[in-house]
Amino acid sequence: MLAAVRSPCRRGAAVASNAIRHPRSSFATAVDVGGLKVATVDNGQPSASVTVLVKAGSRYESKPGVAHFLKNFAFKNTADRSALRIARESEYYGGVLSSSLGREHLALTAEFLKGDEAFFVDVLSSILTSTRFTPHEFAESVLPSVQAESSEAAHDPALTAVEIAHALAFRKGLGSSLFASPAGPTVTPEDVKAFASSAFSKSGISILGTGIDSSVLAKLVEKSLSSLPASGSSGAASVASKYHGGESRVLAETHGTQTIFVGYGSQGAPSPELSVLAAHLSATPSVKWSDGTASTFTNLPQGSKVQTVLLPYSDATLFGFLVQAPTSEGVLQAGKAVVAGLKEASGSSSIRPEAWKKAVAKAKFAAATALDTRQGLLDAIALQTITGAKADVQSTFASIEKVSAQSAASTLSKLTKSKPVYVAIGDIQSLPYADELGL
Repeated sequence: MLAAVRSPCRRGAAVASNAIRHPRSSFATAVDVGGLKVATVDNGQPSASVTVLVKAGSRYESKPGVAHFLKNFAFKNTADRSALRIARESEYYGGVLSSSLGREHLALTAEFLKGDEAFFVDVLSSILTSTRFTPHEFAESVLPSVQAESSEAAHDPALTAVEIAHALAFRKGLGSSLFASPAGPTVTPEDVKAFASSAFSKSGISILGTGIDSSVLAKLVEKSLSSLPASGSSGAASVASKYHGGESRVLAETHGTQTIFVGYGSQGAPSPELSVLAAHLSATPSVKWSDGTASTFTNLPQGSKVQTVLLPYSDATLFGFLVQAPTSEGVLQAGKAVVAGLKEASGSSSIRPEAWKKAVAKAKFAAATALDTRQGLLDAIALQTITGAKADVQSTFASIEKVSAQSAASTLSKLTKSKPVYVAIGDIQSLPYADELGL
């Protein structure tokens, strides 16, 4: 802690010296390698990773839940390796394999020590080109893990609220759940294989490498994935996102945390205005255990928590707030404060210059620190490959700095004039309805 307390002059000299020794690196730009989009970032870190981003998120699934099953089929038996061999050899190299699912992409990731990239690129390639989708693995491993993850998600009120909010906001496409429902249609190994066949093609795949030389990764990718078809059998198809809105109430643990989601959706590319608004309306202080210098939401009851939700996608954005409290009365009071804060922020004259300056700085900091993480890099690359928009820090900063309090207030005003998304989870007999909050 003491080491962090330095005089401005010494700190400035240290930063300047560091900038001379370590020139600022530009953000990776995706390049075409044999029909595949490949991007790399190497900032001198001791470890490396390769992630295959597949356009196989839940919005593209051919059957409800099939994308979840495909995620959990990763790293199972392939034509060249059994699942056991994949696990043992990865452990031998000290690496970690993982898969994750979003609404627009399935991500297959290998993390490893530098120098072992050839083995792990080969493993990732075999998952794309020769996974066997065997019935016994489906029954013994994939199905139980899907059921366990779906059950865990169903017992998380915040996650459930966000899932339902997507369904209310966008219905189809982005409204499709990340989790297979026990009440949904039966998914078979043949369904998963067919979905993989349509998704595992060059036109729907991007590859991000960190801590690895771009020329090395390009050669490995070209060698291992040249056999992939140029496009899938049916191609990843999804309806264009359209915002609807709506209200839903779900009975859950009546004596546990009570949860509501209040929000809106917008169509089109992600808006920098919403990024700054999310920073301005955030109830999270910059110093832990403090209340911050000024909160947009006043009269929040003790024990309540308000979390800003900003989820941008290629053609739409979900923006809102998760409100949680130990009691329904606490949720009601906090929810009213959130709605009042939204209405106040929709008028540009109500935003003081000092508060707006802080919001812009917080939005820039959030954008910069996001690219320090692998997930942030993945999100940026995904957006870049889908929309063609620049995702480097400088471009992001420039777009944020152009946002004025007037343009942000106008954006929020348009949002709040549309039908809201409202989700209540918990004791629905006592939790407030949307109109009781002033929506």
